Amino acid sequence: MTRVFLVDDHEIVRRGIAGIIDADPGLEVVGESGAVRGTLGRVTATSPEVVVLDVNLPDGSGVDLCRLIRSDHPEIRCLMLTAFDDDAASIAAVLAGASGYVLKTIRGADLVDSIHRAARGENLIPAEIAERVHRNVESRAIDERSPAAELTLRERQALKLIAEGLTNRQIGERLGLAEKTVKNYVSGLLAKLGMQRRTQAAVYATSERESRARP
Repeated sequence: MTRVFLVDDHEIVRRGIAGIIDADPGLEVVGESGAVRGTLGRVTATSPEVVVLDVNLPDGSGVDLCRLIRSDHPEIRCLMLTAFDDDAASIAAVLAGASGYVLKTIRGADLVDSIHRAARGENLIPAEIAERVHRNVESRAIDERSPAAELTLRERQALKLIAEGLTNRQIGERLGLAEKTVKNYVSGLLAKLGMQRRTQAAVYATSERESRARP
């Protein structure tokens, strides 16, 4: 039995999705939420295999919530559900570690299949969305003549872990540093890269990794 947690601010939509999921003998809805606040704790308490969450929530971003869930519980798969096919949201969802990104217009049977596949650890990112991510990363790439060349070893280590979705606390644990020290490193690398948000840094780190991988 695959345990599923739902996050959507529209109660009617949530009930409809829950009904579709519970109708499948291999799936079980173990919890629901309509906002970002308090959801991480409830996910931790219910231990689902898959979290289905809306991109847009009344008190924040479902993408940021996905990143938090994946950071604290990397074994949990996240499936983003939205009413709009938006490039920025698609790219952010991929970078946040989502297993898939589906529209609310999807058929019930296809949604159930997507949840099963996500639970098995499959990557459900459509080829066209993966291509969008690739093009976006390419367009944001920063060459070695930029301030990125000035990053210290610790800043580059922190940047790599930011791209993996880790929090400052988790980066500190990985590198053996205090959380406050990590925060200073993150602030420094963002300033050197001319960025304001961790998501921008994650895009850059992904671009740098792909550039090195290409022959």
